[in-house]
Amino acid sequence: MNSISQVAEYLHINAKRLAVAIAEDLLQRMKFEISQQEKEQGILAYVEFLRFLSLSLSLPEGEMPKGHSQWIKTNTEREVALVGKISDAVALYPTVRMVFTEHITNTSVELNLSLEDVVFVNTRLNYMFDISINETIQTFERLKDTIIKEAQDEINDLSAPVVPFHDGIAVLPLIGSIDSRRARYLLEQVVPKITRSAVDWLIIDFSGILIIDTAVANHIFKIHEVLRMLGIHAIATGIRPELAQTVVNGGIDFSSIKTYANVKQAIDSIKKQQ
Repeated sequence: MNSISQVAEYLHINAKRLAVAIAEDLLQRMKFEISQQEKEQGILAYVEFLRFLSLSLSLPEGEMPKGHSQWIKTNTEREVALVGKISDAVALYPTVRMVFTEHITNTSVELNLSLEDVVFVNTRLNYMFDISINETIQTFERLKDTIIKEAQDEINDLSAPVVPFHDGIAVLPLIGSIDSRRARYLLEQVVPKITRSAVDWLIIDFSGILIIDTAVANHIFKIHEVLRMLGIHAIATGIRPELAQTVVNGGIDFSSIKTYANVKQAIDSIKKQQ
């Protein structure tokens, strides 16, 4: 058995003992307290890390053991949930890396590895840490993107409520600035909601809109066409002169859409037709 195989076997067999020693050393150096459950979870993660390290020593450079990618993803997701901030998570790595390096180096020396083999083992160790840091950052980015999307969807819901008014009549008050994303949201999420609400007439009120461009106006026109094909009458209200000018300059034909100055006028007109 060569020296690298010897240290790989030693790490695999003694992973639990080494993990406990590393965890105790880390807690002493960092001088903070954690629950027993968190400590046990950390030790378990270190055990798995050490065993993956032992397997990696027999693989070509740049390759990791089977299952390592999924393990590191799961472990970093747990760490992200526990720590909360990416700065706090990344700040732990230098100390953790240093403690692991010291313990692995001491183990290699105890096993009488040559200097070349010690460097080899530590290179693999640091490569695994680099992968861990990259995955941690990517996990935070995925979490951030998910949170942003959920927040945006919630904002879209709040800024485009379908308000039932009278039998078969509902009002869709549009508020704020409508960009292409919000316009697509209206088409893909709000329109299906309208069709499920037994609405015959929908009043789309633009009086709360601050900014609209040609692309968005085109989306609104598509919404009207979709509703028309579904048998729902769409009426526009509150279109200010500057908004109307944008529509006209964009070459969009809104002549097929009935418009009124305000919601009251639209409702009065609908009642006469019912």
